[in-house]
Amino acid sequence: MYTRNFLASARHLSCLRQQVLRSRQAELSARSFCSSADELLNSEREAMEYDVVIVGAGPAGLSAAIRLKQLEAETGKEINVCVVEKAAEVGAHILSGNVFEPRALDELIPNWREEEALGEDPTEAADDNFVICTSESSGINLPGIFIPPSLHNEGNYIISLGKLVRWLGEKAEELGVEIYPGFPASEIVYDENGAVKGIATADMGIGKDGVPKDTFTRGMELHAKQTLFAEGARGSCSEDVIANFDLRKDCDMQSYGLGIKEVWEVPEDRIQPGLIQHTLGWPLDLQTYGGSFLYHMKPNLILVGMVVGLDYQNPYLSPYEEFQRRQNS
Repeated sequence: MYTRNFLASARHLSCLRQQVLRSRQAELSARSFCSSADELLNSEREAMEYDVVIVGAGPAGLSAAIRLKQLEAETGKEINVCVVEKAAEVGAHILSGNVFEPRALDELIPNWREEEALGEDPTEAADDNFVICTSESSGINLPGIFIPPSLHNEGNYIISLGKLVRWLGEKAEELGVEIYPGFPASEIVYDENGAVKGIATADMGIGKDGVPKDTFTRGMELHAKQTLFAEGARGSCSEDVIANFDLRKDCDMQSYGLGIKEVWEVPEDRIQPGLIQHTLGWPLDLQTYGGSFLYHMKPNLILVGMVVGLDYQNPYLSPYEEFQRRQNS
C-alpha cells in the first residue's frame, strides 16, 4: 500500500515538474519573442539625405517640388527633392471634381493649356449661380453684385483634381523629383536642438496585434535641410509639429465640416457644360452652417455634394440624410 502511494506521489510530482518546466519554457519563449519584437520595432533605421523632403503628393506638395526644380535650373545649384505619399499612387487620395482657378498654374507652368493638363476638352465655367433655398421648392437667386469676388468663377474650370495631380506628378518626375507613393510619413525626426530634421516612413509588415510578421521591414528616415508638410487638413505629422511648436497660439479656431459628394453619370443631353450652383439654407435649418454644390462637367458628369459645419447643434441631424433629402427634392 505504502509502495503504491509512494509511486503515485512520485508520478504526480513528476507531472508537476514537467508542467512547471513547460510553463517556464513557454514564459522564456514569450519573453524572448517579446524582446525580439521590441528589438525589431526599436532597431536603428537607415537614413537618406536630401535638400528638401515634402510630405504629401497633392497639389501643394507637387507644385512646391516643381518650383524648387525650376529654381535649380535657373540658378544652376542642384537641389535634391523627395516627395513621400501615403496613397498607393499619386492622386489616389485626392477628392476629385472641383472648380479650379488657374492663376497659380499659369505662374508655375505657363504652357499647361498646350500640354492639356486639364484634358483635351476642359469644361470652362459658364452659368454661375448662388441660391438661398428657403424651402424644398423655392429659393432666392442672388445677383452677382451680392456675391463676394472670391466666389466669382469667370475664367475657371470644372475639373477632375485627381487627374491634374497625376499630371503634376509626371511633370515633377520629368524635372528630377523623387516621388515615393505608398510610403506614409509616420513620425517627425527632431535633432538634438529640437529642430525638425526630417521624417520617418512607417514600418511595414506588422500584424493586427502590433507584432512584427515575417515580412517586417523597418521604416527609413529621410533627413533634409528643409521639410515641407503638405498633408492637407489635420495631417498627422503636421499636427505633431503644430503641437510641438505651439503654432495655434493666438490663432483663430480652425473650422471643420463633414462633406458628402457623389458623381453622377447621365445622358449627355441632360448636361449643361459649365453650370455651377452653390446653395445655402434648406434642407439645413437657420442654426446649422453648411450648403451644397453642383457642377456639370463634360461630357456627361454631374458633381454634387453637401458640406455641413461640424458645430451643428442638433444631435439627431445626419449630414448624409440631409444630403439625400436635398437630392430627392
